[in-house]
Amino acid sequence: MAPGNGRKHEDYILVTRDEPKSPAAEAYRTLRTNLQFAALDTPLRVLLITSAGPGEGKTTIAANLAVAMAQSGSKVIVIGGDLRKPTLHLAFGLRNTVGLTNVLTGNVSWEAALQPTDVDGLYVLPAGPIPPNPAELLASTRMQELLAELKEQCDVVIIDAPPVLAVTDAGVMSRLSDGVLLVISVGVTPRDVAKAAKEQLEQVGARILGMVVNGLSSESGYYYYYYHRYYSLEDGTRRSTWLERLKNRLGAVRRRVGPASAETAAGRER
Repeated sequence: MAPGNGRKHEDYILVTRDEPKSPAAEAYRTLRTNLQFAALDTPLRVLLITSAGPGEGKTTIAANLAVAMAQSGSKVIVIGGDLRKPTLHLAFGLRNTVGLTNVLTGNVSWEAALQPTDVDGLYVLPAGPIPPNPAELLASTRMQELLAELKEQCDVVIIDAPPVLAVTDAGVMSRLSDGVLLVISVGVTPRDVAKAAKEQLEQVGARILGMVVNGLSSESGYYYYYYHRYYSLEDGTRRSTWLERLKNRLGAVRRRVGPASAETAAGRER
């Protein structure tokens, strides 16, 4: 655990693994399906997940999405790309003594650093020790080579990246990915901050697939609405109704929406 991180394994909820019939788990499966449609023209082999700032739930979403993809039969490798405050290993209850940092510095092979999980087909490459030069390591030629090697071993690589506005790391890695999901959290992410994060990603040429809205509580009744309406409406009505409802609840927070939208609610997660 990174010094001062203060998080532990119990802080992360893998609903896709532990509560597969819950509305939250269904939301992740919907996100998985939307990403598959987004990849019809351009294969989505490396997916980067980031947020505007800290505490918006990107690690929980990255972990649950990885589980959902593995459950569909894909072989998935999820990377702890936050070398400053690593937490991905906590979501799966894994050790973080060796990881991405060691691989990028040439101390160990990725095969030695990769850890299996209790989900078939899902493997984790944790961040490893905190280095003095995270941005330089992530922008290195070795990082590019590593992603190329990992793509040969699995169907999709998911990177849990640092927040966009906090450091440059996410922007650096976005250029190495096939698409980016930006996580925003209800009550945490101000509208102007979400907009700034989106614009910063666009400035470095990132392919933004959509935004994932985190923090909508099941107590609000929203989960029931989404879960019920998704299965009861025809395709042409689903998207407009879903977006209208979501915009009302977020105070008309704007997002780009198209045929390849990857937007969904990810529930009341950390």
